[in-house]
Amino acid sequence: TQAKRCIYIVTPYFIPTDLILNAIKVTALSGIEINLMIPERSDTWLSHWGTMSYISELLDAGVNIYVFHKGFNHSKVLSIDGEYCIIGSANMDTRSLEHHFEVTSILYNSKLAKTIEDQFHKDLQRCTHLSVKTWKKRAIYYRFFESLARLLSPLL
Repeated sequence: TQAKRCIYIVTPYFIPTDLILNAIKVTALSGIEINLMIPERSDTWLSHWGTMSYISELLDAGVNIYVFHKGFNHSKVLSIDGEYCIIGSANMDTRSLEHHFEVTSILYNSKLAKTIEDQFHKDLQRCTHLSVKTWKKRAIYYRFFESLARLLSPLL
């Protein structure tokens, strides 16, 4: 919420707590550029559909969402304004953030934050940018799986 310019997030599982989801949406709606990179496929179908269940509201808030196609990007990094970054083992899901013993570091190092942003831009070559128009055209059964997974998201 203190970002002034931009945020870059790379996570294999995006099933945020309400606090994180609201912070991201409010920040995006305030005009801060937020870029989220998620994998095209997950190692579990329920986690995949859980992640997909948040896409509509993130797009509506103005978050740039990129789907990584070349393999399973398991990175867990976040860079804010090219000034500091968060790197660790925690996924952006309830279990990692509230129940598991994860290791995450906040590094106040602009050189490292810039490196993360540079890698994000390189990885964009292996991504598709989701648009609201394309997202709204997805199959009806996708919406069913998203809704089902969303009901279970506190457990994921």
